[in-house]
Amino acid sequence: MLTTLIVPCYNEEAVLPLLYRSLTEEAEKLKNKTEFEFIFVDDGSGDGTLDILKKLAEKDERVTYLSFSRNFGKEAAMFAGLKNAGGDYVAIMDADMQDPPSLLPEMFRLLEEEGYDSVATRRVSRVGEPRLRSMGARVFYRIINRISDADIVDGARDFRLMKRKMVDAVVAMGEYHRFSKGIFGWVGFRTCWLPFENVERAAGETKWSFWSLVRYSVEGIINFSQVPLSIASWCGIGLTGVSFFMVIFIIVRKLLFGDPVAGWPSLACIIVFLGGIQLLCMGIMGQYIAKTYMEVKGRPHYIIGESNRKDISRIS
Repeated sequence: MLTTLIVPCYNEEAVLPLLYRSLTEEAEKLKNKTEFEFIFVDDGSGDGTLDILKKLAEKDERVTYLSFSRNFGKEAAMFAGLKNAGGDYVAIMDADMQDPPSLLPEMFRLLEEEGYDSVATRRVSRVGEPRLRSMGARVFYRIINRISDADIVDGARDFRLMKRKMVDAVVAMGEYHRFSKGIFGWVGFRTCWLPFENVERAAGETKWSFWSLVRYSVEGIINFSQVPLSIASWCGIGLTGVSFFMVIFIIVRKLLFGDPVAGWPSLACIIVFLGGIQLLCMGIMGQYIAKTYMEVKGRPHYIIGESNRKDISRIS
């Protein structure tokens, strides 16, 4: 049996030697159960990440590196790894070691002995993470589980071990704007959630700012829910109803009390409020139209500029 470990990398030269050492140690523990291949996807790094991957590939034939022609994003890197994974089991994990490789033996046990199709990990604590980011993450999970049909557990990580049939289902979803946490939940299959305590990054710095996480969250909501469009529609219906009653009120006031001149501040506030609602609704619709536009273009998810494998698809 062959197991593929996929690791997206972006400017991770400081942590890669530590990660590789840990992966080989865990692979040694599982050598009686499976053989391993390691696919490192360099997402257009600007540091020495690619050089380190080349050296690892030279000394270890199990190592494959795929280097993008530019930075396409983590979602594209994970998709490239899945497309080129040849294992019966496939795992995805981050390079920063916040996804502990030491969990792999237990993940294998659950997959083989308990009959699951996937073993996914979730953090049960966020110790060491900025409070604002933790609060935003909890709010996001509550919102997306209420308004979408994607099953996303609070604290879910991309770190998971899957059987081949689930990998094939995920790869078959070839949408351009990908949100893997939602895709994993949408395709279904029996999934076991493995909890673990938060682990600090082993080296280097995070590439995710608060606002980049906000943008990523918005991507997930738009990709897996039509509720924002419904909100825009209900805003229009609600304001139409309010305006109808206001017309009746003005007519009644005119008939009973004449037509005293009202102050302009209230009128200005109403105009600004209605204009804001209109722009909000147009913005929501614009987001969906933009996603449709990019999907229709059919651009590739990634372009591989360099690799030590000859059998890969360089554009997909």
